[in-house]
Amino acid sequence: MRHVRFRDPGGRVRRGEWTGDDGAEITAHPTHGARITLESESFAADEVELLPPCEPSKIVCIGRNYADHAEEMGSDIPERPLLFLKPPNTVAAHNQDVELLPGKERIDHEAELGVVIAERCRNVSEAEAEEVIAGYTCVNDISNRDDQRREQNWVRGKAFDNSAPIGPVIATPEEVPSDASIELRLNGETKQSSSRDHFIFSIPELIAEITAYMTLEPGDVISTGTPAGVGPLSDGDEVEVEIEGVGTLRHTVSIP
Repeated sequence: MRHVRFRDPGGRVRRGEWTGDDGAEITAHPTHGARITLESESFAADEVELLPPCEPSKIVCIGRNYADHAEEMGSDIPERPLLFLKPPNTVAAHNQDVELLPGKERIDHEAELGVVIAERCRNVSEAEAEEVIAGYTCVNDISNRDDQRREQNWVRGKAFDNSAPIGPVIATPEEVPSDASIELRLNGETKQSSSRDHFIFSIPELIAEITAYMTLEPGDVISTGTPAGVGPLSDGDEVEVEIEGVGTLRHTVSIP
C-alpha cells in the first residue's frame, strides 16, 4: 500500500491511498471530526495538491553510506554512521518548485531512500528495528556545497529552506524490495543509479545507532545516504527521484 497526504479540491488536508497507474487515482480515507465527516472518496491525481506524505519533527541524514559516493567525494568510508539533521523547514513536496539559495557556485542533488518512523521510539535494537518502520519514501537531500565545505555542523550547507523534497508517498515495507533500485534523473538524463543493497550500514543498524542517542517521533524520516553521481543543479532544472516500490518524486528548481 502507498499512502498519500493531499489537499482536496475543497481545501481540506486529507490522507488516502495512492492507487491506479503510477498514482493516477487517490482514494481518500474516511475522516470524522467534531464538525465535519468526510466519507471515502476517489480523486484523479491532477485534481488535488499532493503534500509531503509525513510531517517530520526532524530528518536524520546519513553521510557517506555508499562506498562509491565516499570515493567520489574523496572521503574515507566511516567506521560508524555519520549523522546530521535537517529541520522541518527543509521539507518540500512532490511537484513543488524548490527555490535555491542565490549566489552559490554549487548546490547538488542527492537521491536517497527515506525511512519513515511509525511510533515514538528510543533504544531500538537491530532485531526490533522493523517494528518501528511505517514505510519508505523518496528524498532529495539538496546540498549547498559552498557553505558545507566551510563549516563542520553543515547548518548552512544542509538545513536551508526546502532542501529536502519528500514524497510522493509512503510505501509500506512489503512494497519495497530489499535490493530496491534508486535512481535520479536530471532533465530526463540519469545521473545516479544504485540500489538499497549497496548501503554500508543497513537500515536496522541505522535505527539502532540513531535511537541510542535520540528519540524518534512518528513521521520522522531517516534519509539513508546517496550513491555516486551527485551533481549541480541549475535554474529551471527538473529532478526525478525514483525508488523501486515507492514511485517517483518530481520537482523543479529555480534560482531567484
